[in-house]
Amino acid sequence: MTTTIIIICVLLLFAYIFDISASKTKIPSVILLLTLGFIAKQFANFFNLDIPNLDSTLPILGTVGLILIVLEGSLELEVNRSKMGFVGKTALMAILPLFIFSFGFAYFLNYYEEIPLKIALVNAIPLAIISSAIAIPSAHHLTSKNKEFITYESSLSDIIGVVFFNFVALNEVIDANTFKRFGISVLVMLLVTFITTLGLAYLLSKIKHHVKYAPIILMTVLIYTVAKDYHLPALLFILLFGIFLGNLDEMKENKYIKKLQPEILTKEVQKFKELTMEIAFLVRAVFFLLFGYLIEAREILNYRTVLWAIGICFTLFVLRSIFLLILRISWMPLAFIFPRGLITILLFLSIPEKYSVDIINNSLIIQIIILSAFIMMTGLMSNKTVESKGEIAEAKV
Repeated sequence: MTTTIIIICVLLLFAYIFDISASKTKIPSVILLLTLGFIAKQFANFFNLDIPNLDSTLPILGTVGLILIVLEGSLELEVNRSKMGFVGKTALMAILPLFIFSFGFAYFLNYYEEIPLKIALVNAIPLAIISSAIAIPSAHHLTSKNKEFITYESSLSDIIGVVFFNFVALNEVIDANTFKRFGISVLVMLLVTFITTLGLAYLLSKIKHHVKYAPIILMTVLIYTVAKDYHLPALLFILLFGIFLGNLDEMKENKYIKKLQPEILTKEVQKFKELTMEIAFLVRAVFFLLFGYLIEAREILNYRTVLWAIGICFTLFVLRSIFLLILRISWMPLAFIFPRGLITILLFLSIPEKYSVDIINNSLIIQIIILSAFIMMTGLMSNKTVESKGEIAEAKV
């Protein structure tokens, strides 16, 4: 037991070092965490350490991590009338490539691999979603505009991707009634979000006990889990709750918001944000360390899926570049930031057994995650060089 505690503490301290050094090295912490987790497994095997089966822990950590990461990102988003055009562009970047790649890859699998279209679509969607768990932390050292773009885009990609996946995977038949039920579920979720957001904000401003933020986070996770169990778009609640709390200054003149004492609540939100960031870091680090620990060497080196992984990542890069250019959004370094990670793993693990196909397997998912992380690292490093040249040019002027 003592050895296990020591190992966990050392691994998490390494995770912290990776996180604070990312601004200098431009190496995404996810690569280092996966590597560290993989090395930890070899270490455990070499010394014959008794490690329990941790496979079932991964989906739980992933779900909690997703909630906290989207909440952390949404708390930082600034929403006002001047931002509407910007938000619209990020929404298009989140939606269009996701749908085009999902349907395009599904038709490819249907035509060349003779996989039924619906099954192909269920397997394609997880690969089309940007991982906010990797993208948001990696964007912390970009310009404020690029950081905001990545936060909006990846959060929306997660939400829309999860809703799209559940819509396809959970409905045996997709017809007019299916869309009707889906529309009703969205309206129900918006109503639930409105009521629970006001309730949680009220509690945050009124609780006088020295422990107040942990219950709010626990209730947030609880509401998400219950909503998800009823097949509602639960991430919508997390996003809107975070945006509401993060933009109280924009609404403080509203007579209903005044009842929440926005002056006091704003200070509490800042503390709540700091705690959320701390917990999100720990959960994210443990998730990727555990995922790295569970990786088998043969899965990384599987030559049968390498070409598929390269082709998929190349397609994602090209598709992303095209839309950035069409929407006149800064191509560098945003074209390189399309990591796949936590949400891809979660959705892949939740694919019903009857929808699983041989080509979309553990090896392919791992290789795509690693390749997309390396592509992002290349873009971040190149961006560092461009910025350095710009600074030198400005100094000469």
